[in-house]
Formats: sequence, structure tokens, C-alpha cells
Amino acid sequence: MKNSLNIAIAGATGYVGLELIKILSKHPKSKILYLCAKKSIGKSINAFDTRIKNNNLPKISNINKVNWDKINILFTALPNGEAQKIAKRIPENIKLIDLSSDFRLDNFKLYKKWYGINHKCKKLIKKSIYAITEFSKNKLSNHRIIACPGCYATSIQIPLIPLVHKNMININNIIVDSKSGYSGAGKNIKKKFSFKNLFNSVSVYGVGSHKHMAEIDQELSKASKKKINIFFTPHLIPMFRGILSTMYLETKGRNNAKKIYNFLKKYHKNNFFVKIAKFNTHIGTGDVMNTNYCKISVCENRKRNKIIIISVIDNLIKGASGQAVQNMNVA
Repeated sequence: MKNSLNIAIAGATGYVGLELIKILSKHPKSKILYLCAKKSIGKSINAFDTRIKNNNLPKISNINKVNWDKINILFTALPNGEAQKIAKRIPENIKLIDLSSDFRLDNFKLYKKWYGINHKCKKLIKKSIYAITEFSKNKLSNHRIIACPGCYATSIQIPLIPLVHKNMININNIIVDSKSGYSGAGKNIKKKFSFKNLFNSVSVYGVGSHKHMAEIDQELSKASKKKINIFFTPHLIPMFRGILSTMYLETKGRNNAKKIYNFLKKYHKNNFFVKIAKFNTHIGTGDVMNTNYCKISVCENRKRNKIIIISVIDNLIKGASGQAVQNMNVA
């Protein structure tokens, strides 16, 4: 393939890894040379997802078998802490696009606080960039490591960062309620959550302590140039994929719901993967399922200075694999 990017994927058999394969196997400028996992060595990837029809894909192999001289880009869709180890030993010319939390936080001490792991690659934090494509596109090519945001964080920041940057909302009273399909917890969902009737009921978790709060606070604080701590509560709901985030906000000055709507519509006009719904429209995850779109609706509240913003994404695509490929394309 002329001018193609040679790619390795670590964590190929997880939900996000499989979505990456589906996208990249159809990408006109990418060639997947290695699919890496710790188990199932030698198996075909379509044993994990029969929808992957590409017969030219490599068999699953151990990452230690990768010939790095042949690789341009490594995607890591691994548990937290693993990408740090890999980043230390791959050649500097390889672009690392990480879908875990390993390079999302600027401060390694905060990483330890929120994730309970000592950061093993502190020097490379400075060579990384936290990358929601819509906000980072002009800087991506300058960084060796691209840290893809968390799924909740993506759904929340795409509508909020422009408003915070322009000082249009009260930064001391940002309340977010998010609901996610259970694929966001990975394949070991039953080990992570021991709730009864997990697949038949709505379950709250991570109240006031969900790990994505750290990166959301970090990036909103950068946009505001003042410290921001949001109120955030996530829920698992009995469906496989999708995230719906509802944001309860207080406007500043003469701003109201209609002005916020017009501003966001203008701001995201050239961001292909961000869609602003008609004013006061009810939206749902079905609007974006199996796509890389983030759809946003701005709604009035009965009080003039209070507004509600709804944001929906597919957590496995715009919240993970699709955004990672978007970052690759721009970088």
C-alpha cells in the first residue's frame, strides 16, 4: 500500500481493540502488521468478532515479537499502567496512541492519587498530549505520545470546554450526570461490579470519585485558567454501548440557553464529528450508535439563567477507538 502507515495494536482482543481493528482494516492509508495480546496467541481475530471479515489480518501474537523497525504507529488499548512500560522500550520514532489513562494526567502525583499506581514513565509525560481531536488538532504532530481521553470525559468536554473558555457559565456549579452502557467497563465487567441484576437495572458507581473526574477537572481548569472541580456521577445502564451525559449549568451575565446554543453551533461548525441538534431537542444514544459523532442538544430550563446540555456518543468509537483513529489522521 503506497504511503501507508504500518500499525501494531496492543490489546487487540478487548472491546476497544476490536473496534480499532474494524476501523483500521478499512482505512485506505493503514496496514495492520501486528495484533497483540497476552492470551490466544496464534488465533485469528475473527474468533473474537465474526464481523471482522478481513482475511489479510495477522494472527494474534505477543508484543515481544513485534519488529519495531517495521512500525509507524502503536495503539495501546490495555489496562492502566501497561502503556507506560511499553513506552519506555519502543523506539522514539514510533507514534504511541494510548487509549488508557496512562498519559492523560500532567502530574504523575495525581496519577498515583487517582489510579493507585506509581507512574513508571514520568519523563515521557512531557512528550505526550491529551487529545480530544477537536481541541488538539493543531498540536498533535508535535508529540510522540497521544493520550486519548476517557469516554465520559469526551462526552462532557466537547460541549463544556468552549463555554468555560469564553466564561459563559458559572465554573463553580457544573453538575454532570452520565449514563453508560456496560461495555465501558471492559470484558471483566462481572469481576469489577458485583451488583445484582447488573444487566436488568440501573446502577450508580464511582460517586464523587470516578477516575475520569481528574482529567475533566484538569482540562476544564486549563480552559478557564482557574481551578475547576465538577460534580459528576456516572451510572451503568443495561445496554451494551453508548453514553448520555446530562449537564446542569448556570449561565453568566446575559447568556441564556439560546445564546449558548448559537455559540456552540458556530464554534463546532467546522468540526465534522460534532453535531448540534436543533434547539430544545431531546436526543439519545441511538442517534450516534456505531459512529464517531458527538451529538449535543442545548435545552432551556424554567429559570432563565439555568440550562441543560445533553451530549451523546458511542463510548467505544468517539469515546475510544474512533477518536484514536481521528487523532492518528490529524497527527
